Amino acid sequence: MDIVESLFDIQVQDPPEEDFSSIDLTWTKFGTAEHHDEVALIPYARVDSFIIGECSNVECPTRFHIERGRKRSRGSLKEYKDDEYLEYRLYWCSFGPENYGEGGGVLPSRKYRLNTRNRAARPQSMRGCTCHFVVKRLYARPSLALLIYNDRRHVNKSGFICHGPLDRDAIGPGAKKIPYICNEIQQQTMSMIYLGIPEESVLEKHIEGIQRYCGSDAKVNSLASQYVQKLGMIIRRSTHELDLDDQASIRLWVDRNKKSIFFYQDSSETDPFILGIQTEWQLQQMIRFGHRSLIAADSTFGIKRLKYPLCTLLVFDSRQHALPVAWVVTRSSAKPDVTKWMKSLLDRARSIEPGWKISGFLIDDAAAEIDPISIWDGADPFVNLEVLIQDFVDQTAFIEYFKASWMPKLAMWLSTMRALPLASQEASGAIEAYHVKLKTKLFDDSHLGALQRVDWLVHKLTTELHSSYWLDRYADESDSFQNVKDEYIASTSWHRAMQIPNSAVTLGDKEHLFARVSSQKDSSLTHLVWNPGSEFAFCDCAWSMQGNICKHVVKVNMICANNEGYQPSMSFQSLREVLMNLWTKPMDDSVELDLSVAWTHNMLDQIKQLVELSSSDDIGAVVNNLPLKWVSKKGRTSVGIPSSTLALPSSSKSSTVHKKNRKRKRLSRLR
Repeated sequence: MDIVESLFDIQVQDPPEEDFSSIDLTWTKFGTAEHHDEVALIPYARVDSFIIGECSNVECPTRFHIERGRKRSRGSLKEYKDDEYLEYRLYWCSFGPENYGEGGGVLPSRKYRLNTRNRAARPQSMRGCTCHFVVKRLYARPSLALLIYNDRRHVNKSGFICHGPLDRDAIGPGAKKIPYICNEIQQQTMSMIYLGIPEESVLEKHIEGIQRYCGSDAKVNSLASQYVQKLGMIIRRSTHELDLDDQASIRLWVDRNKKSIFFYQDSSETDPFILGIQTEWQLQQMIRFGHRSLIAADSTFGIKRLKYPLCTLLVFDSRQHALPVAWVVTRSSAKPDVTKWMKSLLDRARSIEPGWKISGFLIDDAAAEIDPISIWDGADPFVNLEVLIQDFVDQTAFIEYFKASWMPKLAMWLSTMRALPLASQEASGAIEAYHVKLKTKLFDDSHLGALQRVDWLVHKLTTELHSSYWLDRYADESDSFQNVKDEYIASTSWHRAMQIPNSAVTLGDKEHLFARVSSQKDSSLTHLVWNPGSEFAFCDCAWSMQGNICKHVVKVNMICANNEGYQPSMSFQSLREVLMNLWTKPMDDSVELDLSVAWTHNMLDQIKQLVELSSSDDIGAVVNNLPLKWVSKKGRTSVGIPSSTLALPSSSKSSTVHKKNRKRKRLSRLR
């Protein structure tokens, strides 16, 4: 918006409505580059209509009082500018400027009594609202009024909405009678509202949760209904735009949600913008499912369509589904910047669980994470590519596109796949399921105009997407919301492939070029899978043709894995390579031999415990078989080696009781 230096260049506006507000006017920046205000010109006779319209704000209904005013008589100025006033009035929302709420105070400069006849709120209800505007009746043109809006938003100095339906603290005088609502019930209710579940169903589940604490009561049900209605209204009317400027809006959001921020760096000439988001629930899930397990990165989302690309860190939950536990919004993938937020996230986890660590990290962007390295054994993988180019030598346009777009990527990924173990199909399918869900939530046609705003992205992540995954986990663990649970379980191609019977798969010719999968919904339909048993297999179904991992490919590869005529998967080859390296014989009777034996036994014990825990239906049986830790000298042998007995000796209880009795006797003597 250009800055206008003369009021004569600003058009006078006279909306046709009987009452109008600031949203009905076009605002212009007036002043200089160093100091300017947002202004609008209206007929002076319409000032009252404007004030009435501002008071009728649906989200923040209020009244405005005159905080300050001045007058001049006509002819008192011999020389004047085009914005000099004949009458000057500063209108302030009557929920401010004082703040009688928690942490607030009266203005120290207030030395006079305000006219309280038209105040919108009692003094004890004033919440420090900063919304105010100026009305100038122009000296040069008395029939016109210059509106100067200093702050349009009804918020306090901290940026929080401080009155009206969107004020989360405005629960009224009956607050003490409202039934107890724990975080779980509140999160459940919010998640259901965010996901568009009908209000009747939301209220039913909300009352069921409250009755666990309060019992069944008509008054409780009535208050619960009011709570759900108000919460729904707050969510429906909430907006991502805390400020017209996106950068300022993000700063306000960060100030309000410090508990959900693990790293924040504002953009400057030397530092890029980085915003790391992790709610308390996500932190709990990362500690729970990430400890001695895998963390995956979905780091390439929105590179072309969003203002800043989105990187998501994922863990694999109890069903091996990908669960987002942190979001990082930044354009920088430089090593120093990645190190900053990764270290901050690790420190946050270890502040809760000091021994927390992961066993592996899955990456999806070889160029950003590692440097391409030389290919093993001096083999040249581009020999086959040269054959491909010769086969399509007459397709000039295709070959030029292939060389320019795909040859560099193939070189990078071939090097990476040879240097690092390849993730399994189950992990890849889980990450893809999250990516698809993210696209569904964010790339809705109705939101395309907001893709270039970071505050919109943050709002969508922390409301709809977060609520969706919270409800998925809650439905699965509590065995409730059966429809949500069923959709959650079937959300990955791996779990959908498990529903296909082996009899529906027919392997092809001896050269293993293709396989057929019969459809379970339409017996007359058969899907063709090419390159069966390979990570590069693809299907003729619509889902696979879009570049996704379909259930038919996964099922065929499951069958091929147990068939001797097919090569093992590349992830299994990676495991075999690691084991072969461990199996390499060190020098006889050397320290390296002892160290290799110790490492191998340690690894085998951990694998045995992990397999036993994963395959057991009774965790108590697993715990009972674990060796006891040294808790006292009685649990050791005479040479300091742990006793082979897995149970406590029978005399341990009596010795413990005897010690307690002796301590009590000593205390009694002191008395």
